[in-house]
Amino acid sequence: MSEEKIEWYMDFVDLDYKPGRDDLVVEFYFEPYKVSPEEAAGRIASESSIGTWTTLWKMPEMAKRSMARVFHLEPSGEGYYTKIAYPLTLFEEGSFVQFMSAIAGNIFGMKAIKTLRFLDFHPPYEYLRHFKGPQYGLRGIRSFMGIKERPLTATVPKPKMGWNVDEYAEIAYELWSGGIDLLKDDENFTSFPFNRFEERVRKLYRVKERVERETGEKKEYLINITGPVHKMIERAELVADYGGKFIMIDIVVSGWAALQTMREVAEDLELAIHAHRAMHAAFTKNPKHGITMYALAKGARLIGVDEIHTGTAVGKMEGKYEEVRKINGFLLSPWEHIKPIFPVASGGLHPGLMEELIRLFGKDLVIQAGGGVMGHPDGPKAGAKALRDSIDAVIEGKSLEEKAKESPELKKALDKWGYLKPI
Repeated sequence: MSEEKIEWYMDFVDLDYKPGRDDLVVEFYFEPYKVSPEEAAGRIASESSIGTWTTLWKMPEMAKRSMARVFHLEPSGEGYYTKIAYPLTLFEEGSFVQFMSAIAGNIFGMKAIKTLRFLDFHPPYEYLRHFKGPQYGLRGIRSFMGIKERPLTATVPKPKMGWNVDEYAEIAYELWSGGIDLLKDDENFTSFPFNRFEERVRKLYRVKERVERETGEKKEYLINITGPVHKMIERAELVADYGGKFIMIDIVVSGWAALQTMREVAEDLELAIHAHRAMHAAFTKNPKHGITMYALAKGARLIGVDEIHTGTAVGKMEGKYEEVRKINGFLLSPWEHIKPIFPVASGGLHPGLMEELIRLFGKDLVIQAGGGVMGHPDGPKAGAKALRDSIDAVIEGKSLEEKAKESPELKKALDKWGYLKPI
């Protein structure tokens, strides 16, 4: 082989570089394979910006100005932590789809990278300003739900599959009447021969209106519109026609392009977006490889969901306290013009866990308990009341045992589950 230099990965490493105000900075963890840490980091920066494996015959000036730069590199566990600065010339304005193609695209398939974890990204205002963010956000949802202080309650009629529309409507009546704010479809519950989406819309929104008249409380339905984009648009329009305020989307399986499209549709229809994260653990669960839930939630807020599942730390789903606290803290914090949004705690929750859950994450939370409501010995309405009473107890500063003295529904829930943390 010729002694002439053919690879140029080290040209993308400049540890003396100071990012400019319009640089977009991305954080990665990686473990190199058969190359030095510096070269591995350079390969990440190269492949995610303008580079290829060899020097080229000619380089346009724009390409030279668009080179990503590794400006920070340090050992971290068995691998390395790095920060890479990307000029905004690399990114299409307002397209999170194109951003992910670059930052999380080919780089994950490189042989010289044993493991790679996309940790976080920091967009400058010049990039951020092209995104609307949430239409309603936390304060908007609190406003139209009429709930100012406590967490919102949500539940899923379990089992996930099997209820026909009439059965689903009967259970919805019980759950909403018992004190649930948000009835929610599960991630795999869309439209089936035994329960068609269109019929569910017609019957469930009639039930919702009935319960609102009877209780004087605002109720909403997080109906799952996930499907091909044209179908999601049709379903969203039907929800709006019946006076709904929410749609639910499985944002990971639908994809960023679909989510960006539906964010525009939702604004036209004045609908809030509840984001389910089904399939996220395929790439968020391994701490050494994939993409963090933090980065996923950040992208979803940037595009404009109003609520997103983040974990519980006390339930059955993956997500340690420190990780969930970090995600929730970001979702609730100021971020230029991008509104704060509701974190959603779900997965293995029941009334006995409400003291710890609210102590850990506060009142700005949607608490979604499925089996922990539907598994109540006295049925859905009692399960809903037990959950609501347990939350009220925490807000009132009472212990669950003290509240249970005046709530037989809560007492029976505590008798069944106690303070069990499912795994």
